[in-house]
Amino acid sequence: MTLTVQTYAVSRVSTGPTTDLAGGCLRVDAEGLCSRLRNLEPRIEAVALHLAHPGTSTRVLCCKDVVQPRLKLDDREPGSGRIGVLEGVAVVTCGPIVGFQEGIIDMSGPGAVYTPFSSLHLVVLELRVVPGTRPDEHEAILRAAGLEAAAHLAEACADVEPAETRDVLWSEVTVDQRLPRVAYICMVLTQGLLHDTYVLGENASGMLPRTLDPRVVMDNGVVSGNCVSACDKNTTFHHQNNPIIRLLLDGHGKRWNFVGLVMTSVPTRLSEKQRCAEATVTLARELGAGAAVVSKEGFGNPDADLMMLLRGLELAGVKSVALSDEFAGADGGSQSLADSTPHADAIVSTGNANQP
Repeated sequence: MTLTVQTYAVSRVSTGPTTDLAGGCLRVDAEGLCSRLRNLEPRIEAVALHLAHPGTSTRVLCCKDVVQPRLKLDDREPGSGRIGVLEGVAVVTCGPIVGFQEGIIDMSGPGAVYTPFSSLHLVVLELRVVPGTRPDEHEAILRAAGLEAAAHLAEACADVEPAETRDVLWSEVTVDQRLPRVAYICMVLTQGLLHDTYVLGENASGMLPRTLDPRVVMDNGVVSGNCVSACDKNTTFHHQNNPIIRLLLDGHGKRWNFVGLVMTSVPTRLSEKQRCAEATVTLARELGAGAAVVSKEGFGNPDADLMMLLRGLELAGVKSVALSDEFAGADGGSQSLADSTPHADAIVSTGNANQP
């Protein structure tokens, strides 16, 4: 089972009478795309399309999600077959659901260095739903609209010669069994309204920890429904381009044996947290992992999930390193995480979110 990724470089984005890709320029039929979205969901009352370009004096507010345009080019199962990927462009869904909050993207100035999206050409969708739409329905409408718009843009690459084609190999690689056996444990947020994640189309809040072919994640297998916490959420774009998966695949068979990906949720109840941690450790052991990389989404009570996991993995003989941000106060002098354990002796900090 091989995933073939065909990439198409986008250096310019403009509006035009059709949606097409030529010479690195992506033209977007704004009227056609907005009509497509209104037809997708009758509760969409209005859609406005804006373009935001790197280096311009532009701030995008109330960002719900960011999606890279990706198109399945055959009917193979997720994680296999061919996908077309537009590089240099992304779809951003915007508009308040429960208030003026969520993310900000600055395309220039000092704020631009804090977001990877400032270097992309952004197709920004400002969506308004009919009055009376419940917040959970509103979120689902925006999530569907973002995916639909991204698919629409990616269709422009269907008959274009790709800039690059590469096969993403994993289970096909013959490995030296003497290499370290490393697993990746991906914690995704599942805490209810505007704080959820979807795996293969299903809300992960009802999901037991499970193993996944890592290429499924690259093939639009994980979609963000986590809208609220600016600077502390993984967008769909982050999942599509998960750097841990990329690095573990790049080193597979050379520096380590990447034995698999375990996807686990971050529930709200203590008993469910304990059950998920225990089940995740069991799966890591079944994969034969001697080491694990753990990434966390969310802050506060998800710190407890992380510590339960690290404790369980270490006690099971699986040496583990975690990636986590900190909430250590504006001066960095407060407790960084809401929970701890002596077994968490290898943590990579991705920054202090309290720092202005």
